[in-house]
Amino acid sequence: MTDDLDLRQGLSEELLYLLRRHPREGWDGNAELGDLARFWLTRHDGFRQLGGALTDALTRFREGDVEAMQFGGYFAPRLQHFLTELHHHHMIEDQHYFPVFAAAETRLKRGFDILENDHELIHERIGRVITSANGLLGLLEGGDMDRIRRAADTYAADSDLLVNGLLRHLDDEEDLIVPLMIERGEGKLGVS
Repeated sequence: MTDDLDLRQGLSEELLYLLRRHPREGWDGNAELGDLARFWLTRHDGFRQLGGALTDALTRFREGDVEAMQFGGYFAPRLQHFLTELHHHHMIEDQHYFPVFAAAETRLKRGFDILENDHELIHERIGRVITSANGLLGLLEGGDMDRIRRAADTYAADSDLLVNGLLRHLDDEEDLIVPLMIERGEGKLGVS
C-alpha cells in the first residue's frame, strides 16, 4: 500500500480515456446517466458537504464562536454518522461494485486497484480521526482550555488529512466510474 493519495493530481491520462468521451460537464444532461450513477454522485456530494460542515464546526469552535458543550453536542453525532456511512460506502464499493467494473473494463483494473488502495489509506486515517476526536471530546467537560486547544489542533490535523484525501479520492472515483456507467449502461454492467 502506498500513500500517494495526497500527491496525486488525478488519475493518469491512460485511465481517463472514458472521461474524455464523457466529460463531467455533460453528465447532468446525459440520458445514459442512470439512477445508480446519480445516487452515487449524490452520496459523494453528501460526504463532501458533511466533511465541510464538520470542518466549519471545528473552525468556529477553535475561534471561540461556539461553546465547548454546544460544539460537542453538534459535532459528535455528525462525525460518527460521517465515518460510519463512509465505511459502509467503501465496503460496498470494494466488495461489489469495483470487481464488477474492473471485470467489465479490464483496461481500468489499475484504476480500481488505486481506488481500493485509497480506501485502505482513508480507513487508516479514519482510525486516527476517531482517536483524536475522542481525545478532544473527552476534554470538553473538563474546561482546561490549553489541553482542549492542543486536542483540537491534533484533531484538525488528522481531520484535514482525512478530508483532503477523501476529496481527491471522490473526484478520481467519479472520473473513472461515471463515464464507464454512461458508456456501458448500468443494466449491461449488471448494477442497475
